[in-house]
Amino acid sequence: MGIFGRGKRLVASKPESADLATLLLQGEEMIGQLAQAHMSWGLGTADRWGLDQRTGIITWTFPDKIATAAAQIIGSYNPSAASWLWAWANESILPEMSRDSRAVRAWAETHGQTVLTQPKVETDDDMAATLSALAVRITRATGFYRGSGTASIPIISFGDVTLATNDGKTSTFKVAIE
Repeated sequence: MGIFGRGKRLVASKPESADLATLLLQGEEMIGQLAQAHMSWGLGTADRWGLDQRTGIITWTFPDKIATAAAQIIGSYNPSAASWLWAWANESILPEMSRDSRAVRAWAETHGQTVLTQPKVETDDDMAATLSALAVRITRATGFYRGSGTASIPIISFGDVTLATNDGKTSTFKVAIE
């Protein structure tokens, strides 16, 4: 399923063809559209969620179903410390789980955007949202989730979502980026 219905797609220009301000605006729009699209299966309303780094799967549990997707950790935001830590710089994150984070760093190195190459960034809520939007845009993520946490809030991208209902039926929710 696309952003606004089956078969529709979100169109985003290549990151190489836009400046950072344009990418930010596109990333913010993408996050809004992804949130709207994924709300149709219940993103943001689950009873609980979890991420298994060994399998790379994020799981959302609902009373009537379970939703799962392959996931990547982009970074983590710690409001009390006013800091952002990219996943590639976080030793507690397995390398396989920081692939998208490393892609952002590689893009930033190629395009001279040093703020995106620093392992840890002093930040507030707005800057954390900015970094998230840029990462979503640069990686062309098809799903975005800001986890819950008291000390550190994980920022996660994810792919196609498999929905398994309690009666054994399964379906897949897809968002395509062109």
